[in-house]
Amino acid sequence: MSWLMNPEGLPAPVPADGEEEEKVEDYSGRKVSTKSANRPFLAYTQYKKKQQEEHEAWLKRKKERDEKIARGEKVGPEERDPTAEEEVGLLGLLKFILYCVIFAALAGKFFTGSFVWNYEENLTALKSLVPTNQRLFSEGGLAKFDGTDPNKPIYLAIDHDVYDVSSGRRTYGPGGSYHFMAGRDAARAFATGCFGAHRTHDVRGLTEKEEKSLNHWKEYFANSKKYPKVGKVQHPPIDPTSPIPEPCQPEKKVRPESKTKEEKDSTTAEPEVKHEEL
Repeated sequence: MSWLMNPEGLPAPVPADGEEEEKVEDYSGRKVSTKSANRPFLAYTQYKKKQQEEHEAWLKRKKERDEKIARGEKVGPEERDPTAEEEVGLLGLLKFILYCVIFAALAGKFFTGSFVWNYEENLTALKSLVPTNQRLFSEGGLAKFDGTDPNKPIYLAIDHDVYDVSSGRRTYGPGGSYHFMAGRDAARAFATGCFGAHRTHDVRGLTEKEEKSLNHWKEYFANSKKYPKVGKVQHPPIDPTSPIPEPCQPEKKVRPESKTKEEKDSTTAEPEVKHEEL
């Protein structure tokens, strides 16, 4: 790099006879010349010297403070040594990690339009590995929470998801209008409105309208702040060859035309089963 200082390539000046090159002490106490190659070391020497002076001044102030304390005088907070190296520590490490996460999220938003670099699906899968306070119930275990025991909460399930409906004990507890749904998975009843015959989790053969009704109730409980989700219920597998539950309101057969008008008028249609928001 000497060519930068001497682009013309002239020979280095030779000191005159008897003339000594100026030398100074470096940080180790050695005498070195002040040529450009030694300047970084000389700068470090100046830095160390300044540090030493500040440290000695701090020791003097500390000694004066200790003497005041010994005399019973009031003193201010203890001064930190200005030359002490500051350790990173746990808090500093956490701050560094936080800054890295924020920087990575902002970079992902800038380059991909997503704070998580389009890894949303992978994050959803990771959530399943995070332990939660939700439980896995058997059908018999869920039945113990039907409200008959006042010391236990009341649970109901809809399509495997179990919710705590204890805040609606008047509705789901003994004597309540929907007590028959407590302690069981009556998903089919939610879909069809047949609360007597369809208190089962078997949802095979539902019509499009019934599936919409089931999804409505699933969304209702999933988004409810009143009824928190507490787990899932595990059902035994349904035999695919078993018969699908019969409709609770089967289609009426066409009456023969020989029926009299009085007989026709005396026949009344069964009312449609409806249920309100729980």
